[in-house]
Amino acid sequence: MSFDSEWSQLKADAAGQQSAHTRLNQLAAAGGGGGGEDGGKASDLIVHQDDLGAVGHEAFVLHGELQKAADIAGAGADKDGWGSSMQSAKALSDHNFTMGEELSTTVSVWTSQVKTMLQMCAHISNHLDYSKKSHANDDELIAASFRNRDGSAVSVSEISKIVK
Repeated sequence: MSFDSEWSQLKADAAGQQSAHTRLNQLAAAGGGGGGEDGGKASDLIVHQDDLGAVGHEAFVLHGELQKAADIAGAGADKDGWGSSMQSAKALSDHNFTMGEELSTTVSVWTSQVKTMLQMCAHISNHLDYSKKSHANDDELIAASFRNRDGSAVSVSEISKIVK
């Protein structure tokens, strides 16, 4: 069979198999994502308070370390607040070296990127701290709503009425 005739046959077979609905090519979910072994329902994301606290703490620690170690603009600052890198850039520019302007640009871009990273670390830390406190408050409110006025637990039949 020649290539042209085989190609024509393959195209005809493919056209005959097409249908009016969309088919997604993917692997079946195994233990996560959409449907699964639990009756086709997706599992909820489970995060423990300790996990949130650990991630938030690491973001806080990274923020502090990055702030100290990555400050090339302020490192070796003189009485005017110019760091050693910017002092070098100015000295090079004063002596008509184009490297001075490039060094100044490098320091500016580096400083901008470090500030972005610091903001991201602070945002992660603050957001996780907020989420942890917010969910703890939600848990307290839910627990309180399932208690009678005298502090005793609401019966299962009462909870069933509430849910319906």
